[in-house]
Amino acid sequence: MTSESQLQTSLPRSRAEELALSIQENIRQRQLVPGDMVSTLQELRAQTGLARSTVSEAVRLLRERGLLEIRPGRGGGLFLAQVTPVVKLRHTLLNVDNGAAATRDAIELRETLEHFIAVQACRYRTDDDTVVLRRAIENMRGTQSDWEAFMQANWALHSNIAAICPNEMARAVYLSTLGYLQQSTAPALDESSPGMSAAYWRQRVEIHEKLVKAIILGREADLAGIVLEHNSPA
Repeated sequence: MTSESQLQTSLPRSRAEELALSIQENIRQRQLVPGDMVSTLQELRAQTGLARSTVSEAVRLLRERGLLEIRPGRGGGLFLAQVTPVVKLRHTLLNVDNGAAATRDAIELRETLEHFIAVQACRYRTDDDTVVLRRAIENMRGTQSDWEAFMQANWALHSNIAAICPNEMARAVYLSTLGYLQQSTAPALDESSPGMSAAYWRQRVEIHEKLVKAIILGREADLAGIVLEHNSPA
């Protein structure tokens, strides 16, 4: 019987996926470091002869994997992104045998529901919920740049936010994806041991502080921007 991973590897890759792999190999051969310019969209189209949509899709794939960033304007183009702990962890999870497709789906589904869950929490939080959220964010502040401790506090905080949501189906789906990712993260953390600078840790804590503050104060209009910032791997 053919396994899911065997079936995936036997399927032909799209032109965009092939181009994405080619760009990654080019980055490796050139020994580029974060901040180095990789190319421009125009150069990639000229070099490969591929359609604009194919090149754009390949770039999108690499941006989602946290490998590329686009800088607009004069002197802009595609640059090698800074590898943060979130990017490193994501890259590790998406390359775990027998789990890449499921993990990718879980990440996408969780991020799709993130704004809805936050809005529901903002609308329906009680005074007791406020106490729980403040305690959860305080626990996150106490992780002191410890990546594994931060991740555990992160899961706990998002579980507390989801618990407020009165939509049972959305809450159940969100918590299922959260549980799957939490379970997948444990071996990935042990394997990759991503480091985290104090500045980056502070940035992630501040994003969660803004999320909790908006929910507690009922600032629903602020949530879209905060969630977008939260979901950005950089």
